[in-house]
Amino acid sequence: MANVFDVAEYILGSLGTSITTMKLQKLVYYCQAWSLAWDDKPLFENDFEAWANGPVCRELFNAHRGLFVIEKGRFEGFASKEEFTETEIETIDAVIDFYGDKDPHWLSELTHKEDPWKFSRGNCSDLDYCDNVIDKSVMQDYYSRMVYG
Repeated sequence: MANVFDVAEYILGSLGTSITTMKLQKLVYYCQAWSLAWDDKPLFENDFEAWANGPVCRELFNAHRGLFVIEKGRFEGFASKEEFTETEIETIDAVIDFYGDKDPHWLSELTHKEDPWKFSRGNCSDLDYCDNVIDKSVMQDYYSRMVYG
């Protein structure tokens, strides 16, 4: 199975430009979310946490800590180099097609309106520190309901 860094590298290569770390985090999150909904399985095992600026994968964050903008190749040393299936590529490409041109703050605000982030925050206010994990089953349920009702 691929890891979060494989997906991040694929996104960076597909967009062909540098992007902010916030945007990358949200695009990787949506790749995971829609894989759970459409394909009934995670793209990778890494978890997301319900941070103040939206979902963040701590492992990915630790690899880009201190950077604002990221370019392709940044995570090659972390990637598993597993090949994506055709279905996984279709899912990632669909996420890039829909969300790829969106502003990072727009993406962050969108996640704030969605149940997985809101529920995972518990009693924390929107700006409080929070490292609660966003459960994949909650993501799968929420995004599947968006597709299938």
